[in-house]
Amino acid sequence: MTVLLWVPVVSLLAWLWLTLAQGFFWRTDQRLPAARPVARWPEVVVLVPARDEAEVLPVSLPSLLAQRYPGRARVVLVDDHSTDGTGDLARRLGQAGGGAGLALTVTTPPPLPPGWTGKLWALRHGVERAGRAEYLLLTDADIAHGPDSLAALVAAAEGHRLDLVSQMARLRVETRWERLIVPAFVYFFAQLYPFRWSNRPGSRTAAAAGGCSLVRRTALERAGGIAAIRGAVIDDVNLARAVKRTGGRTWLGLAEQVGSVRPYPELGQLWRMVSRSAYAQLRHSPLLLLGTVLGLALVYLVPPVALVAGAVAGSWGAAAAGGAAWALMAGTFTPMLRYYRQPAPAALLLPFTALLYLLMTVDSAVQHWRGRGSAWKGRTYGKALEPGPGPAPD
Repeated sequence: MTVLLWVPVVSLLAWLWLTLAQGFFWRTDQRLPAARPVARWPEVVVLVPARDEAEVLPVSLPSLLAQRYPGRARVVLVDDHSTDGTGDLARRLGQAGGGAGLALTVTTPPPLPPGWTGKLWALRHGVERAGRAEYLLLTDADIAHGPDSLAALVAAAEGHRLDLVSQMARLRVETRWERLIVPAFVYFFAQLYPFRWSNRPGSRTAAAAGGCSLVRRTALERAGGIAAIRGAVIDDVNLARAVKRTGGRTWLGLAEQVGSVRPYPELGQLWRMVSRSAYAQLRHSPLLLLGTVLGLALVYLVPPVALVAGAVAGSWGAAAAGGAAWALMAGTFTPMLRYYRQPAPAALLLPFTALLYLLMTVDSAVQHWRGRGSAWKGRTYGKALEPGPGPAPD
């Protein structure tokens, strides 16, 4: 076998394995478990860490204050030393409802100490203000919730005895770059952390989505609290690992009533969103970076190249292997495109999107080597903060 033939054959074998043996990651049927009758609605505190979020709060915060929850619930927004008036805006939004919705408290944490990321330090402060509430809903400031979102999350946790219920918020796909990048972002995440594996008790795989995670307070305390993951840039996955490692049951799926309102109209904004944590995901390892680059190239770039090169060179075996691998790639991506209400033919662009993600990952490593680390909202986090606790996924 020539190189032109065996490389696409290996790529095709990789796609057969991914399609059949990687937890059926490509399926989009992991949705919130069916609700069961709740005998007593427990008290919930919604925690919103917010730093310079004045642009999105007018859309997201009212959706939280308007939750139709049968039990006691309130919202605590932790203004993480914003410079754009986030805290004052939040107070005005809380007063605008005239007391008809959930009560709102706006608070500010002490200055950020060494060894903590800003978001987790803000959450720790929020947990302290939450008192003895039975559940905590950790949700980002750019996430809007349907009016029954909180009740559905609690019903799932209570009815299925779950300690952590997390939903991957539906991200915006309005601009051409969002349509190209966002569905693939969720697809790649699910490929790395198959939801079925994460939701299976006893599995070593554990993952959550930081934008919407309902956690039982006792499970969080058993896992060591927010302090257990204080330096984790990828805080959602590390939280799920900590909860699962200490005997908790976790669940992760795609959202119906939860969505991000943050716009990413330009490629540069999406690039920074991905690159700020990509190298941290690889535990700042040059060897893992090399393996990731080679793996992405073999799995996503080889199929279309082999199809074209094989046809040009008259190597129809290589062309067939490349075409079959590309077809599997597009076929497994199509359900995610349907979830995001995008046309199925867009699945053929996944190799180009994967190339962008490859470059973003390399850029993330370059920024880390330059000492810029994981930069977000005016803060830069270096290698000393990572990794969080727990084993690597299956």
